[in-house]
Amino acid sequence: MARRSRDPQAQARALTPFGRRVRRLRAARGLQLKDMAAHLGVSSAYLSALERGERGRPTFTLVQGTIHYFGVIWDEADELQRLAELSDPAPRIPAAGAGPDAVLLANRLAREIGALDADRIEAMIAILDGIPATPDAAAELDGTDARGSNPARSRSPAGTGDASPSEPESPPRSPSGDAPPDRDST
Repeated sequence: MARRSRDPQAQARALTPFGRRVRRLRAARGLQLKDMAAHLGVSSAYLSALERGERGRPTFTLVQGTIHYFGVIWDEADELQRLAELSDPAPRIPAAGAGPDAVLLANRLAREIGALDADRIEAMIAILDGIPATPDAAAELDGTDARGSNPARSRSPAGTGDASPSEPESPPRSPSGDAPPDRDST
């Protein structure tokens, strides 16, 4: 039998959004998992595995039972339902027909999500939510510093930070790494 990690950060990363909220609600009220599981008519092992994303997304019935168990209403109940819908531990990203860049993004996310640190994930969520990211978070995603300049591009050969206007700038590349066609060659 595999032993669970005692590292609190590793345990927190293993939770689904729904599981994290349920654990916080339970802790704030001083309630135990086994009592909640009995109220919902499931085993405590199942409820724990569901929180950790080892049993798929919670069912509508289980979410409604959770809402009733905690006695939450209105916005908090809607938020629990929303978090349950976003707690599938193995989501599919249908990118067919969305264009090559969208397919690239979906595949890179699937391949690299585990290597992203918490700050980058938070910045990406902020982008998806339409919330302006902090300058530091945005800089981490696009390679710029907090002032919006790219330190790698703005350094002079002497390292003074003053870019030489005569230095040719490399053409921008698409997310797939292809350089755009040369417009002067026609």
